Amino acid sequence: MENFSTAFVGLDVHKNSIDIAIAEFGRTGEVRHYGAVGGDLDALGKAVRKLRSRHSTLHFAYEAGPCGYEVYRYLHGQGLDCVVIAPSLIPRRPGDRIKTDRRDALQLARLHRSGELTPIYVPHPEDEAIRDLVRCREDARIARHKSRQQLKALLLRNGIRYEGKSSWIPAHLRWLSELRLPQPAQQIAFQEYLDATSNAQERVERLERQISVQIDSWRMKPLIAAYQSLRGVQLVVAATVAAELGDLRRFDNPRQLSAYVGLVPSEHSSGASTRRGGITKTGNVHVRRILVEAAWAYRLPPRVSRIIRLRQENLPSAINEISWQAQLRLCGRYRRLMASGKCKQQTVTAIARELLGYLWAIAKEVRVG
Repeated sequence: MENFSTAFVGLDVHKNSIDIAIAEFGRTGEVRHYGAVGGDLDALGKAVRKLRSRHSTLHFAYEAGPCGYEVYRYLHGQGLDCVVIAPSLIPRRPGDRIKTDRRDALQLARLHRSGELTPIYVPHPEDEAIRDLVRCREDARIARHKSRQQLKALLLRNGIRYEGKSSWIPAHLRWLSELRLPQPAQQIAFQEYLDATSNAQERVERLERQISVQIDSWRMKPLIAAYQSLRGVQLVVAATVAAELGDLRRFDNPRQLSAYVGLVPSEHSSGASTRRGGITKTGNVHVRRILVEAAWAYRLPPRVSRIIRLRQENLPSAINEISWQAQLRLCGRYRRLMASGKCKQQTVTAIARELLGYLWAIAKEVRVG
């Protein structure tokens, strides 16, 4: 049974310092500030050893942030209990706008003792490594988009417009290669922008190849293959969902998963009235964006294309059946929502929410290591 030797420890973790506060179990007195140590694990280890000499049981908590999960894994490696807290879900008093390292550590210790903190999911180190690679590809995609915008802006300022239907296809790239601007300085600027777009495209393709290579030895490989049975869910989408969310079986139902990703409507209720607004946009922005992108595939009639059939060849029939049911429902729902007067973006967001539910259903059928 727990006694006064049990303590709840709040850590405010930064690159160069860690503030420590302690709240002892069973006591209602003020939480005390233990002190601040260096931001490295050696300094933290010395503080932990002192705390263990005074308390038989320790429960640590700190906010998720740019320092990642290094502290969490270190403490777990020492056999200690530790949780990482979502900063947006930490209760705060109205009007409390003072935020210092010491106050944050005291607040974490106090709330951890009272059980008011919401821990987040901490990925496995191998999962986090794939997530870093997937996010690197996303950053490269954003850089490619920016470089293309800059090139088009230069041409537009000089009254040069492409008359074709689609940009960045082979015909458009040939047109760009043949362009000559009137001034030498402008031609130099144009060539630099053109080279930047080419380099950005090569970087995206290089990272996509590496994602394909790295998942071959990843424990989530069977799950990624199963996800790709769905229309609109190709390698990058499947890898992003698996790396960012982990095993979807940890969610009890699709509604809980959708809320975690921020694809559920916000609610503003008072008394007997209930008002619903746009989606909450909480949680993982990477998964939310890529699901909305994948959902556009369902604007077309249901059809198992040759590419999808190849992806489904070695999958169990139960997964392929879920994929077909997803096409029948989501394609029909897209048509109904558009016919009811919904705008395209609202419709696609609704499709993305249901697509996430089908991903959850497929995850229930796959066993991962």
